[in-house]
Amino acid sequence: MRRQFLSILLIALLGFVAGGCATNPITGRSQAMMVSDAQAAQQSALAYNQVLAEAQKSRALDDDPAETARVQAIAKPLIEQAIKMRPETRSWHWDVHVLRSNEVNAWCMAGGKIAVYTGLLQKVRPTDDELAQVMGHEIAHALLSHQAEKMSRQMMQKLGVNLGVLAAGMAGYNVGSMAGLADQVATIGLQLPNSRDAEAEADSVGIEMAAKAGFNPNAAVTLWEKIMQVGGSGGPDWLSTHPNPQSRIEAMRAKAKQLMPVYEANKRP
Repeated sequence: MRRQFLSILLIALLGFVAGGCATNPITGRSQAMMVSDAQAAQQSALAYNQVLAEAQKSRALDDDPAETARVQAIAKPLIEQAIKMRPETRSWHWDVHVLRSNEVNAWCMAGGKIAVYTGLLQKVRPTDDELAQVMGHEIAHALLSHQAEKMSRQMMQKLGVNLGVLAAGMAGYNVGSMAGLADQVATIGLQLPNSRDAEAEADSVGIEMAAKAGFNPNAAVTLWEKIMQVGGSGGPDWLSTHPNPQSRIEAMRAKAKQLMPVYEANKRP
């Protein structure tokens, strides 16, 4: 009886996972998609509006008009290329702001909500080409549905752990103290590798997008060399959510060489 119950649970879980897979239109990779892009964008819009409201209240939103104009001018051709890569994103409510923060960071939420932190601009001091690489990378995350995928994997992880604990309990095992460990192991085994894959994908798509928008792909190499100087080389590769910095630079250098003809054909005046 227990064995039959466990089999039913396993079949149900596998069916649930298989039913939530989709093929990414840009990379062709199969992704866990229990959460749709539209759902992720809806949640992102709520979070984004809250971030902007808090920044506005503390006078940390677009407080340097020249800086904001620069960031938005660089974002414009990148967004145009993003729409060419994925035409349905034309309906996204794209938005770009600069937030005053010491953190070296930038992001693009699902649905095209973009923010660049002044810490990135002031500490890294990127050229326009280098800033385009940062923003292209972040826009690529949204284009590749990485936020929806991460939310989906978290849902599947939680479901899998709960079903595993339930099944083990039905089989007569005492697993009360094992749930937390199981969740931690699942995070290391499922979430972190996916994050590294997502970063590598965003690097590749982002640098291509920037080259098509007329920004020098070699700037991706100089950008990450600057970031390494500012933030250090990071932790061990196997437990990082980002690729090893030196490996990342080498991959960027090779990709930039391939994309130079694309850049030359679209070079900005």
